[in-house]
Amino acid sequence: MAIPAAKGGPPGGSSIFALSIHADYRCHRSGVCCTSDWDVPVELPLHRTLDEALAAGRLRPAAAPAGGGGVLVGGEDLPDDAAAMVARTREGDCVFYHRPSGLCVVHRDLGEPQLPATCRHFPRLALRDGRGTSISLTHYCPTAAAMLFRDDVRLEIVEAPAAFPPAEYEGLVVRPADWPPLLHPRMLMDLEGYAAWERHMVARCAEERLTPEAVIAMLDRDARTLRRYQPGHGPLAGAVAALPAEPVAASAPADLSGSLGLFDELMRAVPDDRKPDPDETGLGGAYLGGVAPEWGRWSRPVNRYLASKAFASWTAYQGRGVLTIVRGLEAALALVRVEAARQCRNAGRALDADLLREAFRDADFVLNHLAVGEDLAEAWSKAET
Repeated sequence: MAIPAAKGGPPGGSSIFALSIHADYRCHRSGVCCTSDWDVPVELPLHRTLDEALAAGRLRPAAAPAGGGGVLVGGEDLPDDAAAMVARTREGDCVFYHRPSGLCVVHRDLGEPQLPATCRHFPRLALRDGRGTSISLTHYCPTAAAMLFRDDVRLEIVEAPAAFPPAEYEGLVVRPADWPPLLHPRMLMDLEGYAAWERHMVARCAEERLTPEAVIAMLDRDARTLRRYQPGHGPLAGAVAALPAEPVAASAPADLSGSLGLFDELMRAVPDDRKPDPDETGLGGAYLGGVAPEWGRWSRPVNRYLASKAFASWTAYQGRGVLTIVRGLEAALALVRVEAARQCRNAGRALDADLLREAFRDADFVLNHLAVGEDLAEAWSKAET
């Protein structure tokens, strides 16, 4: 869904928000988005521009399409508003990706405005509601994943981030007639109250003393406390501000069994045609030998990963309450443990920064690019019962 340009009109305000760790994002040309064997639709007006540029010789593919077909491929089963799909090579690269330089030749020769919307927006994940547009990043992008490890900025929500000027961003659009997030299945939140809860979740993730497991435990307690709120006892934002500050002790699980259970739940939200082959053999041992002994070293980047799930959350609008959101964070944490174990098993070594970065990438590939968000929210909403 295309989000209207943030210029103050409906459906939301003109403000742009992001996490501080993402606020200065710039593409570092890793090429992951160009080599992931993804379908890239080309919108009708852009199709004419690219077709004319190809015919005039102002644009040339960087590689030959698989099967020797055309560069822009038409057909009957195209997405809405698409005139064609960009062809791919036998290896799954976009035909416009120039591997030696890491550049997209469309971007290089015609400029960023002539990129398909999918390419212009990756790795951005946007939510537009009455507050404005909130933009997170998918950490499947290696550049975004590396930003979880930075220590030069305090973790918080910031307004008017330099990397994300007012523009059209694709994502979830919440119209004025749509419901705000639910506090629980029987009560709606107001946007001010939800914004306070979102800031609260990110602030918990920013507490240096907390392990990721303690963050989840505290947010679970906070969500259950907040669910007892009753109208007539002050604003919901005030109830968020009054949540207890005392920490809840929680440590990493002794084994991977619980995380694998949540992993199975996540995989049920992945359509069969996208579902990867099972590859869980040996993960329990890899967790015990490679992840668990090193896990305590990596609380900061893991907590920042959790913050990226708490902020700009589609689950808040697709799910049934604040416990649903927390359940989603718990599932994301479990997925990171599983993917960290997979990385350690495959590499034959203990968890380090490089392996954890790849675990974040793999986790977000599942959460943001394989699983169906509505199905995840439905599964996580069972926490409300």
